[in-house]
Amino acid sequence: MVDEALAALDSRFQSAYASVGRPSIAPERLLRALLLQVLYSIRSERLLIEQLDYNLLFRWFVGLSADEPVWNASTFSKNRDRLLEAEVARAFFEAVLASARAKGLASDEHFSVDGTLIDAWASQKSFRRKDGSDDDNRDGPRG
Repeated sequence: MVDEALAALDSRFQSAYASVGRPSIAPERLLRALLLQVLYSIRSERLLIEQLDYNLLFRWFVGLSADEPVWNASTFSKNRDRLLEAEVARAFFEAVLASARAKGLASDEHFSVDGTLIDAWASQKSFRRKDGSDDDNRDGPRG
């Protein structure tokens, strides 16, 4: 399922990445890591990177060899943002979910998810406060 979804998105990866500059995390690896984060309810990217550092099953799924260094959390975040902005991550998750449903591996009967992770991704780059305001100085100057 994952391989099929990644193959279908291959042409979109090129548009999300520049051909110059520092080497990026391969989008296939990044998306696999994000899928692990969702499936295992890993609350932060730092914890995900920690898991990738010592969990051989995670390393295998993502495509890291046993002695290959794991990415820096801030590098991971920057690359993840690029995929989110290009809508590649959403297309990947939709394709994986559709494939799982088509094969009878997913149902709508009951599903629990840690909403804090979804809230964090949804509020990425958002400057609006939870109370709905976006004014930092609404109570007047501080002094």
